[in-house]
Amino acid sequence: MLPVLLLGSLLTAHAASADSRLPQESRVPGGVALVPFQAAAAPRVSYQDARVLVVPNPAAGPDQWLAVVGIPLDADASASQQLDINGKALAFDIKDKTYKAQYLTVKNKRHVDPDPEDLKRWTRERAEMDAAFSYWSEPAAPVLHFALPADGRFSSPFGLKRYFNQQPRNPHSGLDIAAPEGAPIRAPAPGVVRATGNYFFNGNTIIVDHGFGLSSLYCHLSRIDVAPGQSMAAGEQLGLVGKTGRVTGAHLHWSLSLNNARVDPLLFVNEQPFIDKK
Repeated sequence: MLPVLLLGSLLTAHAASADSRLPQESRVPGGVALVPFQAAAAPRVSYQDARVLVVPNPAAGPDQWLAVVGIPLDADASASQQLDINGKALAFDIKDKTYKAQYLTVKNKRHVDPDPEDLKRWTRERAEMDAAFSYWSEPAAPVLHFALPADGRFSSPFGLKRYFNQQPRNPHSGLDIAAPEGAPIRAPAPGVVRATGNYFFNGNTIIVDHGFGLSSLYCHLSRIDVAPGQSMAAGEQLGLVGKTGRVTGAHLHWSLSLNNARVDPLLFVNEQPFIDKK
């Protein structure tokens, strides 16, 4: 479990500073819930069978904690959500959210209607990614805040209901940052590279583990500059922006995964550059 004094100081800084060191709370599908609870000892918390990041909450009194919970995009807002805390249930509620629709034309029709071999490939790649997203590590301190990994406007926000060639597909599980091909992509926080590869839909891809069930995903790169197992400091180069995989142009697709749920990266970022509303 995390050092109490260290995390206590982080939470004190959060309360005292506009530069919040906790993510912004948004109790909606694709958001983050900060759920307070009491426990006499360092708790083990899970949500939908995935382990959850927990930090002390000393401002609320002794033996007080916060569960930092990622809420999946397909979560049912009409149902009470359940945390398991040391074997005991704690309920919390979320609200529904309607995300906008986005219609894209993809020239490579196999990226819309994959053939059987493409699907077999993606199944293997999805298993590799799921293993990376589910990895649990315990570094010296949790990552609770991110810089932006690339410079550019936000061309496609998180959560969009997506249609490729008029066909409905899964919601947009990340944030697209429009940048020219070859632009640098930087680690937005410390972490360890867990997976790299060239994937059918995602193109050249990197997954970085930031500890305690929080990881980040970078897709469509033109070049990968890191290898699995490599430790990264904030600001170090991960690779270059590209247009590999299922794309309509050069950009970086950036996702954050918290307890294996894809959540809005901007909840962890204070910087808010221009959002392209086209």
